[in-house]
Amino acid sequence: MANLVVRNIDEDVVKALKARAGQLGISAEAEHRRILEQALLRPKKRSFAMVLGAMPDVGCDQDFERQQDDGARDVFD
Repeated sequence: MANLVVRNIDEDVVKALKARAGQLGISAEAEHRRILEQALLRPKKRSFAMVLGAMPDVGCDQDFERQQDDGARDVFD
């Protein structure tokens, strides 16, 4: 496992990191690792095209055509 040293961090950031770590009951170093992991190792967002491509084939367009009802009723009456 590698070591990482971060220099010239604003004192307010350090205080906030320590405060958050204290609320979670962990060390500031552990919280720093957790933040880095969440920011850098989270799953990559999929593009709209990828989402569309992953949708299952549920039928033909004709399967979803509207059919006119000759005895149309007003649903609000």
